[in-house]
Amino acid sequence: MTEITETPVTLTPAIQRFVLHWGDMGQTWGVNRSVAQIHALLFVAGRPMSAEEIAELLKMARSNVSTSIRDLTNWGLVRRAPVLGDRRDFFEAESDVWEMTSKIVAIRKAREIDPVTDDLKSFLDDAARDPETSAIAVTRLSELKAMIDLLNNWYDQMNRVPKSQLLPLIKLGSKAVELLGPFLKKTPHPKP
Repeated sequence: MTEITETPVTLTPAIQRFVLHWGDMGQTWGVNRSVAQIHALLFVAGRPMSAEEIAELLKMARSNVSTSIRDLTNWGLVRRAPVLGDRRDFFEAESDVWEMTSKIVAIRKAREIDPVTDDLKSFLDDAARDPETSAIAVTRLSELKAMIDLLNNWYDQMNRVPKSQLLPLIKLGSKAVELLGPFLKKTPHPKP
């Protein structure tokens, strides 16, 4: 249980810009702008906030805040945080940047990549059975499906690697290719 003794959350110009930008980013990803703005506010607030306080700070309807918080809670980006001596519901965002990012990537994959993967298999199967579909179209659909399958498999593998091992690998970046050079197949680059 939390006790709120800190000063109220203040929307400084920098925080306002962050909240607005996060809302714009969310909208480009297909997330309601209000949902993304509330997530941004809770992320930087540093303490649990009530829906009423969120609505007042962001100048949103209380019903909009409630609906948005429900979405964020369902996605695991926000959780209830009981506050000592207060019967209202308070909420806080996932504060671990790694966990937050992992959840956002998983949500986006589930919403955008997974449906395409299933549809692409169906398109490819139908195209391969249709004698009027050109061999080029079947080949390109097959290559696209193979690429998406490869990326999905890579995502699944990386998701199983513990954070403590994955972070140094990510930081290694292109140096990993140099280190693994002797183990990688040498494939010639196509000439322009």
